[in-house]
Amino acid sequence: MFEWAYQLQAIFAALVGVFAVGLGIMKRPPSWWSVGSLAVVEGLLLVQLAVSIALVATGKQAVGDTVEFFGYLITALIVPPAAVAWAILERTRWSTLVLGVAGFTVAVMLVRMWQIWSGIRFSF
Repeated sequence: MFEWAYQLQAIFAALVGVFAVGLGIMKRPPSWWSVGSLAVVEGLLLVQLAVSIALVATGKQAVGDTVEFFGYLITALIVPPAAVAWAILERTRWSTLVLGVAGFTVAVMLVRMWQIWSGIRFSF
């Protein structure tokens, strides 16, 4: 997992979360912008999956548990499509808020994935 890619993904996912929550607070139903921005988050996660598989195939391993890393990655890959499905089925401001929570969830999971991959622990 490359640090610059992790940072790009985490920041973008958090910004998508802020954007979608802002739209939800303004009582806006899901739109192409809110759903599309979460689709970009999903696309970045798919790229991360491909890169991670390639890194492990070439002999690199996570400092932590590699299986746990892929567990987080696969779970993070499930979150955006589930939120989009919710947004499609229920076109209310609440589903826009769910899209925002999904963005925040992916951002937090990316931070945890970075901790597992690099062995760096953040303390607050």
